[in-house]
Amino acid sequence: MAIQVGQRLGPYEILSAIGARGMGEVYRARDTRLERTVAVKILPDHLSDRAELRERFEREARTVASLNHPHICTLFDIGQQDGTDYLVMEYLEGKTLGVCSRAENSSGQIGILGRLNQRRRDIRLVSRRGAGDA
Repeated sequence: MAIQVGQRLGPYEILSAIGARGMGEVYRARDTRLERTVAVKILPDHLSDRAELRERFEREARTVASLNHPHICTLFDIGQQDGTDYLVMEYLEGKTLGVCSRAENSSGQIGILGRLNQRRRDIRLVSRRGAGDA
């Protein structure tokens, strides 16, 4: 099932696509119950029929929910609708790490390297908590 602007997953109305990588597609959405903007990550159709990837997606949700860290988004909800598994997370505005990397590469590699090292430490923290490479 392709996700469309205006479509709802539970109480979350899809507003726009944010990006897609690896195991997920991420959308900006509106939580219609709490009147706030959230990020919704879905497991795409072409991956959702593989049991091991659905388990990995669920493991990611459990791990993220167990964490409280300033560099990791808060997980608000999980759900499934019409065969689409989804996670609902805190929506953070700003540039992606990739955009920051390209913008600062010519002017100051130290700033981006410091942020990359912090993200690497954050990812290690998540990995130790059981999410693997999710």
